[in-house]
Amino acid sequence: MLKPMKKYISIFGAAILSLAIHAGAVGKEKRGGDENARFDAFKERLVLKMWKVYPGWAGSVGYHKYDSVLIVPTTESRESENRFCSTMIDSLSGFVRTSLSATEQIDYDLIRNQLEYGIWGNDVLKAWQWDPSTYNVCGYFSEMLANKYAPLSTRLHNFFVRMAKVPAYYEAAKEHIKNPSKEHTKLAIDQNLGGMSCFKEDLEDALKKSDLDASAKAKIRARSKACVAAIEGYTEWLKKLKNDHPRSFRLGSELYAGKFKFEIQSAYTPDQIYNKAVRRKAELHDEMYTLTKSLWPKYFGKLSMPGDHLSAIRLMIDKLSEKHVKADSFQTAIEHHLPELVRFINNKQLLYLDPSKPLVVRKEPGYMAGVAGASISSPGPYDKNGNTYYNVGSLAGWTPEKAESYLREYNHYILQILDIHEAIPGHYTQLVYANKTPSIIKSLLGSSSMIEGWAVYSERMMLENGYDGDKGLNSKQASPEMWLMYYKWHLRSVCNTILDYSVHTKNMSKAQAMDLLTREAFQQKAEAEGKWNRVSVTQVQLCCYFTGFTEIYELRNKIIDRMDGKFDLKRFHEQFLSYGSAPVKFISKLMQADPKNNRPKSKFPEIYK
Repeated sequence: MLKPMKKYISIFGAAILSLAIHAGAVGKEKRGGDENARFDAFKERLVLKMWKVYPGWAGSVGYHKYDSVLIVPTTESRESENRFCSTMIDSLSGFVRTSLSATEQIDYDLIRNQLEYGIWGNDVLKAWQWDPSTYNVCGYFSEMLANKYAPLSTRLHNFFVRMAKVPAYYEAAKEHIKNPSKEHTKLAIDQNLGGMSCFKEDLEDALKKSDLDASAKAKIRARSKACVAAIEGYTEWLKKLKNDHPRSFRLGSELYAGKFKFEIQSAYTPDQIYNKAVRRKAELHDEMYTLTKSLWPKYFGKLSMPGDHLSAIRLMIDKLSEKHVKADSFQTAIEHHLPELVRFINNKQLLYLDPSKPLVVRKEPGYMAGVAGASISSPGPYDKNGNTYYNVGSLAGWTPEKAESYLREYNHYILQILDIHEAIPGHYTQLVYANKTPSIIKSLLGSSSMIEGWAVYSERMMLENGYDGDKGLNSKQASPEMWLMYYKWHLRSVCNTILDYSVHTKNMSKAQAMDLLTREAFQQKAEAEGKWNRVSVTQVQLCCYFTGFTEIYELRNKIIDRMDGKFDLKRFHEQFLSYGSAPVKFISKLMQADPKNNRPKSKFPEIYK
């Protein structure tokens, strides 16, 4: 799972009101001249203004001018946000969309989607009322210490200034929270307490390494204690909050459809994707049963297969899952896989990989706890040389039974597929390309469905080209074991969609969800419990995997048909990724218009030789 760059990381401060008024003064863009050039100029101005509005988001993508700013989430700041979004929509409407080039039209649509989502989120979704986990400053501060984008003394200075607003930030959060869901309340407590180490141990380590004088360090420590007290006060307040009739964590059909529209940006509706997922689940069960029959004598000898297909598949998966790493070598195994994936891709000429971009495997930071066990944190387009982090959840403190269940889920085969998805050629690779796209809008306002869809697509693509960690670089065909476990893994994406849609719009119970995940998707109990927790605190995001995969695979098949036997897989991949993280439905239009030549000028010139 890619850790998303939150588009609404912080709500606007009162200072943004003057910015919105100024933006209103420019109003409709003056006509005349080249429309594309004027639109490019508008985009540059928009992005620079946006960073004043979202200083936390700015820092996450490598724009560090506002690192010392923390917006306190007041009613006034939220109203200012809406005024800003409305004013920018008005300015955007000054352009005739159809007079722009095809790629500029995509940017136009992405900008409008972003601005309308901001207003919809504040006025309709209103997560700021019922989701206490919305309020958490720890991620901002943790990344300031972890990422070495500036001298430590500069980062500590900004850290110190930003800390001044933390107590007011959490006081404002208390004022806004009304009738929160129990699940989001628990998540807020866990994540805030988990991330608090950035003000304690992490900060202390940074101070020891710094050349600041004793007086400066003392001031930083004093202010950090106030931050810790504010976070502890917030979590205690949540624990004691009287809430006899908590809001359901379920969105309901109307809100779900709205969020799906803004976040997924698919050519399909939620209903259509749900129906596709249900059909695909049945197809996967048939394919898995065929493989199970072929493997059965090898692993079970003359033992009779169960008559029930799902039971037979489960027995085979359980047998193969016995092969897994030990708990204390989980992260080490990931570090070992990555260079093997690079060598395989280069040997097969599947995609250009930039060797200059660092990828660092690290233990998952505390402020990320509670959502996913593995994820990627990528530098933004302003911080292209920054580290990309592969965050790996720790098994420390787990019971032996829980750890064994988790390791059987991420067994020898699936751990390799996980590394494809999260790293190479999945998220890590795609985001390196995204940072090279000529359009910063496509990098900043990209589609989660495209990002996650590419990662899911890359899993199957690698196996189609023979990847199997047990067979080496020249493997031409993955083993039946690898394919069976891939299908089991792919069922996650399929069932993610079924689960998310069913829970939030059809009132699926936990018992029904656990049956879907453990019996029909063959997941271990610990994994299924984690997925239930995740669907209880997120909405729509679980749909982006299968939705994006479906759209990318359909696009590839259409272009294969059009190329009349001259299809070049490497060229397809590089062309597809050259459009940044734009929604697949937009990329599809451009590539089908001219599958050979319709691509933007890339900053990776060597990939098109």
